[in-house]
Amino acid sequence: MRMISSAPGLPAPDFPAPDFPTPDLPAPDLSVVAMHVVQTPGHGAGDGNGAYLFIIVFLLASAVIVPIFQRYKISSVLGFLLVGVMLGPDVFGRISSHMSWLDDFSVMQSSAVHQLAELGVVFLLFSIGLELTFERLKSMRRLIFGLGGSQLVLSAIVLTCLFATLGQSWTAAAMLGMALALSSTAVVIPVLADRKALRTTAGRSVFAVLLAQDLSVAPILITVTMLAGAANGTSQGLSGLLALIPALIGMAILVIGGRWLLRPLFNTAAVSNSRELFMAACLLVVVLSGQISVMAGMSMALGAFVAGVLLAETEYRREIEVMIEPFKGLLLGLFFVTVGARLEFATFLASPGLVLGLAVGLIAIKAALIYPLARSFGLSPRSAVETAAVLGPAGEFAFVIIDEAIGHRVMSAGFGQAVILAAILSMFSIPFLAAIASRIGKQVQPQKTTEAPEISPEAEAVAKVIVVGFGRVGALVADMLGQHSIPFTVVDFNPQVVQRARAAGLEAWYGNASVADFLLRMGIEKARAVVVTASNPTFTDQCVKCIRSVRDDVHVIVRARDAEHAQRLYQMGATDAVPETIEASLQLAENTLIDLGVPMGLVLASVHERRDVFREMFGIRGTSSSEILRAAQSRVAGKDAAVVEPAP
Repeated sequence: MRMISSAPGLPAPDFPAPDFPTPDLPAPDLSVVAMHVVQTPGHGAGDGNGAYLFIIVFLLASAVIVPIFQRYKISSVLGFLLVGVMLGPDVFGRISSHMSWLDDFSVMQSSAVHQLAELGVVFLLFSIGLELTFERLKSMRRLIFGLGGSQLVLSAIVLTCLFATLGQSWTAAAMLGMALALSSTAVVIPVLADRKALRTTAGRSVFAVLLAQDLSVAPILITVTMLAGAANGTSQGLSGLLALIPALIGMAILVIGGRWLLRPLFNTAAVSNSRELFMAACLLVVVLSGQISVMAGMSMALGAFVAGVLLAETEYRREIEVMIEPFKGLLLGLFFVTVGARLEFATFLASPGLVLGLAVGLIAIKAALIYPLARSFGLSPRSAVETAAVLGPAGEFAFVIIDEAIGHRVMSAGFGQAVILAAILSMFSIPFLAAIASRIGKQVQPQKTTEAPEISPEAEAVAKVIVVGFGRVGALVADMLGQHSIPFTVVDFNPQVVQRARAAGLEAWYGNASVADFLLRMGIEKARAVVVTASNPTFTDQCVKCIRSVRDDVHVIVRARDAEHAQRLYQMGATDAVPETIEASLQLAENTLIDLGVPMGLVLASVHERRDVFREMFGIRGTSSSEILRAAQSRVAGKDAAVVEPAP
C-alpha cells in the first residue's frame, strides 16, 4: 500500500462536512493539510476506463442492495457503505487478485472515482446551504457557537488526554483529539432525513453542532500544520497563518460576486424557459464556486455551501433543490461507497480489541459529554439523547488529519490505521444509534415539553394555501386570501411574475408545480388547499394529476377553460373546477338582476343554485358545452334541467 497526498492548497471550513479533495500532489507539505487515498498498484489505477467500469459495478450493486435495505426500512446509507465494503480491497480486491482483468472495477483503483465521490459531499453541502438564510443563521448563533463550540472544545480536550494516557505523544494526541471531536455530517444528515427528523428539535440541534464543527475546520487545519511542523523541527506557523489571506480573499469574491451575479444568472436561465439551461446553471454554480474556493486554498464544499446560502435568499431556491437532488443522491451514495471501501479487515484482525475499544469508547465518551451540554442549552431529555447519540461517532474529516499525522510520522502507521478503522466502524453505527436513541428518548420522555426558543431557528411551516399561477386570476385569489388572514404562498413559472410578487411583499417561488418533488418542497403535505389559476389547460391537468399523486385529501380548486375541461378536471380529482365561460355568464346574470331591482338574496340564491346544477352536470360523463347550453335553455323554457338529453 502507498499513501498519496491529494489536495492542493489549504482546505478550509467545510459546511457542514469536509470533503475528499482530488489527488494531485506527490507528497504532503507542512502548509497543506491533505487527505490521503489508499491505493494498490494495478494496471487500471487512474485509468478513465477503469472509472467507467467501476461506475457500472457501483450502479448495479446499488440497484440490488439499496432497495433491499429500503424495503426493510434500514437507512440507505448502510446499503451504500456495504457496497463499498464489497467493492473494497478485502472482498472484491481479493477476487481480482486472481483475475487481473477485474482490477479496473475496484473502487480503490481510479482517482476519478474519488473525484466523483468528493462531488457528492459538495452537492450535499450546497443543498444544505439552500436551506439556510442569513436570518436563520443569525437566529441559530447561540446553538452554533454555544452548544457546538462547547462540544468541540470539551471533546477535543478529553480525547487528547485519553490518547496521551494510551502512550501517544502530546502532539499525536492533540491531532487525534481534534480529529475525532468532529462528527460526520455526510452520514448524519442523510440518516436524519431518512427518519424525517431534520425538522425536529434534535435535528436542528444536531445541525447547529455540525455547522459549528465545520466552522472550526480552518483553525484546526492551521493548528495541525503547526503541530506537525513543531514535531519535525520545521515549524511554519507564520506560513500557516498567511495561508488564511487567500482564503479570506476567496470568501469575499464568493460572497460579493454571488450577490451580484447569481440572481441575474438564474433569471436569464428561467426566462429562456429551458430546463436544460436552468440545470446547466445549477451545475455551473456548484462547480465554479467550488473551484474558486479551491483556488483560494479552501475546499470545494465550502464554496458550494456559500453559494447555496446566497441562493437561499432568492426565488429560485425550490426549483434549484429539485434540479440538484438526483445528482446529490447518487454522488453522495458514491461517497459512502468510498468510505466503506476503506474498511480493512486485515487491520481489524491484527488488533480487534484495540479497534473495537476505540470505536465504542469514542462513541461513549462523546455522547456522555454532549448529553449534559445539550441539557444545559435547554434541550429536553429526549432531544438530548437523540443529539448525543448521532454526534458520538467520528466524521470523515478524521481521515484527513490522521493520514496527515501518519505522513509526517507524528504517529505510527499501525496505530493510525487502527484509529481510522475505528472511526469508520463508528460511522457505520450511526443509523443504528439513531434508531436506538429514538426508542430510548421515547421512554425517557414520552410527553413533549417546552424547549429552548432558539432551537427553532425559523418558524415551523404552517398549513398554507398554495396558489399556482399569479396572473390576474391568481392575484385576485391571493388578495382575497390575504383579506381573510389566510396564509398562502405563490408559485409561478414566470420569473418576472415571481419578482413582482416578491416586490409586493408576498412569499413567492419560481418553479414547476406539475413536478411532485417541487410540490413536496413547497409543503403540500401540510397545505390546506391548492388553487390552480393557470390559463394553460394542459399544464392545469398535469398539476391536478401531480397533486393527487402526492396527496389525495387536500382541497384542489382549479380554473377550467370550459365545461368539458371542468368535467375532465373533476374526473382527475379536482375538488372544484371553475369554468371561465360559465362563471362569466353567472356574473353577468347576477349584475343584470341586481341592476333590475331583484333583491340581492334572491339573486345570490339563484346564482348558487345554477352553479350547483352545472357542477352536477360536470359529473355526468360525456356532457358537452352544447348539452349544458341546451339544459340551460330548457330550464328557461320551464323544462327540467337536471335531465341532460343527447344532442340531436
